[in-house]
Amino acid sequence: MASVVKIGLLGFGTIGRRVAELVREGKAGETELVAVLVRDPARVAPETAARYGVKVMVDAADFLDTEMDLVVEAAGQQALHQYAEWVLRANKHLMAISVGAFADAEFLARVRHLAHDRGRQVLVPSGAIAGLDAISAAALSELEEVTHTTRKPPRAFTAEQLKGIQPTEPTLLYDGPAREGVRLFPENVNVAAAVSLAGIGLERTRLRVIADPTVVRNTHEVEVRGFFGQLRLVIENIPTENPRTGRIVALSIAKALRNLSAPVVIGV
Repeated sequence: MASVVKIGLLGFGTIGRRVAELVREGKAGETELVAVLVRDPARVAPETAARYGVKVMVDAADFLDTEMDLVVEAAGQQALHQYAEWVLRANKHLMAISVGAFADAEFLARVRHLAHDRGRQVLVPSGAIAGLDAISAAALSELEEVTHTTRKPPRAFTAEQLKGIQPTEPTLLYDGPAREGVRLFPENVNVAAAVSLAGIGLERTRLRVIADPTVVRNTHEVEVRGFFGQLRLVIENIPTENPRTGRIVALSIAKALRNLSAPVVIGV
């Protein structure tokens, strides 16, 4: 990519604004934020746009006509479904955080083929999880088992996901293949999709989702066994004002952006 990577943001909510701030602070490497695509521009005050020196746009065609190298999706699975192929057809690279959308195998296949045909890349940062580099390296040989357990406070789940109960103790909401779990909990387990795609796939990865009133942090536990040995990791993320999203997500995006221009990259 260019020495200064020009980026656009899909979405300007909790994650998008924090990414913009990290770019402004110089913590995302040699990057320049040039435009954001939003549904309701009235929710972005003029002084906010001026603070980041960014164009706030509502028309996707105008957004993609803007000179930029890469589009960062920070707007949810629906937005990724809606715009990923547009971005690639516009010859932009794509960085996706709502990777749970790729649980749709046909959608993932279309995106993969289009990126290949256009000579573009779809980049998936670690987001709220760790160890994707080790898992994907281990997957080059034989992996036997991957289990991902997510624990979050009940307020992180909808009433429908809680099945009408208000847990007073750790309550198992789901235990099964990651593909179905990602569909049932689209805003809570994007990380499980990332772990699955890095490892043995969405059908073979076991996902457990627990509503736990004893925790205040969004906790992910991953266990991997295979030819390489065993890996166990636990990450406890402090939520943002959005209880489903941890503070580390925007930091992960900024680190992935910094990698694009850094002369030395640690943790590829």
